[in-house]
Amino acid sequence: MRQKLRVAAYAVVVRDGRILLARSPAPGGGHEWVLPGGGMDHGEDPLDTVVRELDEETGYRVEVTGLLGLDSFRHVFRREGLQGPVDHHGLRIVYEGRVVGGELRNEVNGSTDLAAWHDLDAVSGLTRVRLVDIALKLWRERPVNGRVFVPEER
Repeated sequence: MRQKLRVAAYAVVVRDGRILLARSPAPGGGHEWVLPGGGMDHGEDPLDTVVRELDEETGYRVEVTGLLGLDSFRHVFRREGLQGPVDHHGLRIVYEGRVVGGELRNEVNGSTDLAAWHDLDAVSGLTRVRLVDIALKLWRERPVNGRVFVPEER
């Protein structure tokens, strides 16, 4: 079985009781809200990754103000065809950031199509990926070990 490791960096950016999120196509159609950020390029520092990805997805320049924690997950994708199944391991580094420049805009020809601020109280009503909940829990609780548990929805 083929093994794949993906390391990515994301930022929780909260201002005036609102969180910055990006919208991405959802599997099976529709859209879901995601934390701005994404995969590291080979040789890239994760801090540089999150700054680059936030600019690409939202138009904002951000300053990283802290490391909130990590999320690690593993999933086997049972692919048909020549390559067969893939044992995927994702490591997501979650930072806290603040906007220091730029203007809100949508990404063009990227993995997201809309960037927007959402009231923190309204996040639970959004169609969102699990990482949004993990990141908000890290932001609220600030655990010493940088890890939180958020049950998967079924």
